[in-house]
Amino acid sequence: MFTQIALLYKIFENHPVVCTDTRIIKKGAIFFALKGANFNGNTFAESAVQKGCAYAVVDEEEYVKGKNFLFVPNVLEALQALANYHRRMFNIPFIAITGSNGKTTTKELITLALSKKYNVLSTKGNLNNHIGVPLTLLSLTKDHEMAVIEMGANHVGEIAALCLIAEPDYGIITNIGRAHLEGFGGPDGVKKAKGELYEYIKKKNGLLFINAEDEVLLKMSEGIRVSSYGTTNQVDIQGTLIKADPFVKMRWKRKESLTPLIDRDAVNTQLAGRYNFDNLLAAVALAAHFGVDEHKINEALESYAPTNSRSQLIEKGNNKILLDAYNANPTSMKAAIDNFADLKWENKVLILGEMLELGADCSQEHQAVVNLVKEKKFSKIFLVGKNFKGLANTDGAQLFDTVDSLVEFLKKNPITGSALLIKGSRGVKLEKVVDVL
Repeated sequence: MFTQIALLYKIFENHPVVCTDTRIIKKGAIFFALKGANFNGNTFAESAVQKGCAYAVVDEEEYVKGKNFLFVPNVLEALQALANYHRRMFNIPFIAITGSNGKTTTKELITLALSKKYNVLSTKGNLNNHIGVPLTLLSLTKDHEMAVIEMGANHVGEIAALCLIAEPDYGIITNIGRAHLEGFGGPDGVKKAKGELYEYIKKKNGLLFINAEDEVLLKMSEGIRVSSYGTTNQVDIQGTLIKADPFVKMRWKRKESLTPLIDRDAVNTQLAGRYNFDNLLAAVALAAHFGVDEHKINEALESYAPTNSRSQLIEKGNNKILLDAYNANPTSMKAAIDNFADLKWENKVLILGEMLELGADCSQEHQAVVNLVKEKKFSKIFLVGKNFKGLANTDGAQLFDTVDSLVEFLKKNPITGSALLIKGSRGVKLEKVVDVL
């Protein structure tokens, strides 16, 4: 396979664009005929070449239609091997980031901060899986000085596999939460899966960036070189949360700094939710380690405006909406509800979507959310999804099977003059609610 990948790489050097979708063809690209649950990319290979691709890589011989078609035993494995081969051509820092919550936001913050000094390649959107990571690596050019690679996982072994492809020198786990419990087989599986990044960095004698106040991560990182961040004066990067009402305002300093935190410039971010304080400090830790000027780091943090339903504050009519509906799990749900409850806003309305991929823990985790909500003071509570049905303690809340049924209800019963938290799993599509507020 190595000889075949070396030959494929020579072709890639002359045609350094890769595509996997014939609907988005770039002239001169190499088409990789990937397979999915409901499609066979080999059947699109001829069309890809006809539309302008220089080559098509296939793994079924019947689809080899000429010299522009390259046969390999497995297209996905060839894509991953080519990405690793390409990665090894670069002697630059490779930073891997994973975690149950906040990894995409943290990745964006890290990229912005490092970009104040370096030309940074970073994962686009959430292309963080066994296909997205190779595609990201294959977009590396000689102009890049650093790479920030996001790694997602929903089963044990996936992070380990991604590390073998990207070979990171530095690693960061934002946190270990109760996410994708079904695929991981429970909380211990989540810890094991995310910990695969630490294991790889340890073998490589690399460096971890770690939240020193996370006891789980501290225990997992024993025996590995670390750079720490947190709120105590023993860490390499010390931060202070000034307020989060709703936007995070903070200060930070390096360990060696002689200037007290109280006398340092405050950073006024556009990120809502105190749970984003740790994500901001993580970005500071990375950028400071690589020598980015302090004022440039602050500029980067202040310039970041969240999108795509992640911690977005939207004002619509006379409503204030905290939209955090990109995804949800028990850990992020609790953090969002606690934060919303502490905000000094009037007429608080809670719209929560069910949490998916929780397996055997599903009913227990949804009951915990309901119990937490009942402890707080909210004007109205809307719960969306069948996983909320049949639970105790839901009196006073209005339950809907789907977001569409909630939308129809809100059209007839509009909410005005209120502050709303909208939080749920991606599959629930709670962002639809914003249109009727």
